[in-house]
Amino acid sequence: MEEDFKKLLPPEFDFEAFQKEAIEKLKAGKPLSGKDGVLMPLIKRIVEAALKGEVESHLDTEPPETKNRKNGKSTKTVRSDYGSFELETPRDRNATFEPELVKKRQTTLGKSLDDKIIALYGLGMSYTDITHHMEEMYGLELSAATLSAITDNILPVIREWQARPLEEIYPFVWMDAIHYKVREEGKIVPKAVYTILGLNINGIKDVIGIYVSESEGANFWLQVLTDLSNRGVKDILIASIDGLKGFSEAIKTIFPFTEVQLCIVHQVRNSLRYVASKDQKAFMRDLKQVYRAVTKQLAEQKLNDLEAVWGKKYPLVLKSWRVNWEELSAFFKYPEEIRRIIYTTNVIEGFHRQLRKVTKTKGAFSNETALLKLIYLAIKNVSKKWTMPPRNWSQTISQLSVFFEGRLKLDLRI
Repeated sequence: MEEDFKKLLPPEFDFEAFQKEAIEKLKAGKPLSGKDGVLMPLIKRIVEAALKGEVESHLDTEPPETKNRKNGKSTKTVRSDYGSFELETPRDRNATFEPELVKKRQTTLGKSLDDKIIALYGLGMSYTDITHHMEEMYGLELSAATLSAITDNILPVIREWQARPLEEIYPFVWMDAIHYKVREEGKIVPKAVYTILGLNINGIKDVIGIYVSESEGANFWLQVLTDLSNRGVKDILIASIDGLKGFSEAIKTIFPFTEVQLCIVHQVRNSLRYVASKDQKAFMRDLKQVYRAVTKQLAEQKLNDLEAVWGKKYPLVLKSWRVNWEELSAFFKYPEEIRRIIYTTNVIEGFHRQLRKVTKTKGAFSNETALLKLIYLAIKNVSKKWTMPPRNWSQTISQLSVFFEGRLKLDLRI
């Protein structure tokens, strides 16, 4: 094996001398990696020997009439898992040589280092923290511009992911927006990241779309839903959403048969904003009787009781419950397993909390692209855990097939 390895080296390289020197360096406590690492000279020699072989092979295939020949070398700094080194790349007179091992504008040897940097960025580390880490581990000095260029390599992947085909039917979908600050033309502006979290027929969660806009609004949600349709979604059984004005109408425009469930938790929070603090405890005691009722009929009775006690003092709160009642009470028709899934958007809010853990160190993103990169990487990390369906999923999907007869394409063959 040692003889095979030596064949990779140029004839003038004294491997025995290098081996002896490397042992002495290791005894002296020198690291394997880093700019002064033991392996750095060997890596440099191997790569340069390979490039020399490439240019000679290229010149051999050139027609004699071109009179092409070697024309010196160019030098650039190349990063690797073992540190940085100055790489000499041979040139040819006619400038037709295109190296394959380390391409002309390539400054990283292999993908693993870039993958490490992207992984660290995806965990929420700042460029400053990544720079310190890479310098400590590999002896690399990386600028913010270099790190940005490396993480930009995932942008084509993000665009492909955003446009990927989706499944035709989603039994449950949760929709909500999470808000960030982004620098834009010298100012810090708010941005809304629209998130659509779906649960497919197999009960597996998936972020089926993320979209960035100036602010949350029904008009933009209409564009989002249109995109889902264009990517293959034909039916959504139940959509759990907050009470944004016009949101339900936007859903019905694209998916007319989708049942909308307004988030009970959002409705309760909004109600308490208009109830005096001294009354909140008593008001909540009565309000719980409404949304915790066993049946819709009982819930409506409790809503009447609530209005009788509090209607004159807080008419706007009771009016909101009345106006939105049909979509607030949609969950009552279902058994407990389905109720737990749809009565609130806590599923997607929990997902957003996990995103916040990654993005919490960012006061404001440098641009929209930086925001999108980190959100995407965070999604990929979080979704690794989404491998199991909810409890009793087989029973739940069977119940849905009865409530939504003919809309679920289930293979019930044994």
